[in-house]
Amino acid sequence: MVDKNKPQQEKRGGWLSRFAPGVRKIVSRRDTPDNLWVKDPDTGEMLYRSDLEAALWVTPSGRHMRIDAPTRLRATFDDGDYEPIDTPDVPEDPLKFSDGKPYKDRLSAARKAAGRKDTMAIGFGQLDGTEAVVIVQDFTFMGGSLGMAAGEAFIAAARAAIARKVPLVCFTAAGGARMQEGALSLMQMARTTLAIQELKAAQLPFVVVLTDPTTGGVTASYAMLGDVHLAEPGALIGFAGPRVIEATIREKLPPGFQRAEYLQEKGMVDRVVARSDLPKVLGQILSMLMGGKRRAA
Repeated sequence: MVDKNKPQQEKRGGWLSRFAPGVRKIVSRRDTPDNLWVKDPDTGEMLYRSDLEAALWVTPSGRHMRIDAPTRLRATFDDGDYEPIDTPDVPEDPLKFSDGKPYKDRLSAARKAAGRKDTMAIGFGQLDGTEAVVIVQDFTFMGGSLGMAAGEAFIAAARAAIARKVPLVCFTAAGGARMQEGALSLMQMARTTLAIQELKAAQLPFVVVLTDPTTGGVTASYAMLGDVHLAEPGALIGFAGPRVIEATIREKLPPGFQRAEYLQEKGMVDRVVARSDLPKVLGQILSMLMGGKRRAA
């Protein structure tokens, strides 16, 4: 007996069915990156990612978005050219800490995502023609939290600057100390302060660039010990966050409180500088300080 449905099925497929798989491949979603567009956090406007990258992640509305350490180093040094400086190794998870997930697992995930050991990255090169060591704190790595690795990296950067007889520039970005390392994390506040004293003894400038956000133990130590303090527009800078302060004092804070512009007005920040202007401004400041061989204040 002949199956009457079979010829109809073949006919229904026809020649178009032979091309369909190829057409699907041409228009498949994998040819369209998921991160092609980025939403402006202020206006809600969708921004083309490549345009945002070309603008150093500064939106048309002026928001200076957070950037990772490699992007920061390339944007800071002349022509994006610099010599990477290795960060020291430190004991991992000395307290065997777990907050529902083992600290070692959190470190492993953060390293896989960032492609490096910890939050700090160090480079040596020229800023508008002036040689300097630059250390960058990356908020994308566990909130830029200050732990043993970050402390050792800061000390290594300071001693690298002393060995090369050049200034040290630090870009800060942190939510505070790394709780998984307890008191060992808090000790880095004192250790980094001593490293800055070594720079002062060598009569080398230490310049801080405060980026969004700089809070907690980082603000209570090396972030506020620079000879010159610059800040990016709109950066949140403080010890405790504004919500914590409002809940404590039970009062509404002034508009712009703890933002870079407010702190410049109050004298805690020397100058607010747009990201695109930072290399030139830093180069001018470092050139002036090194040219006069002024003792760090």
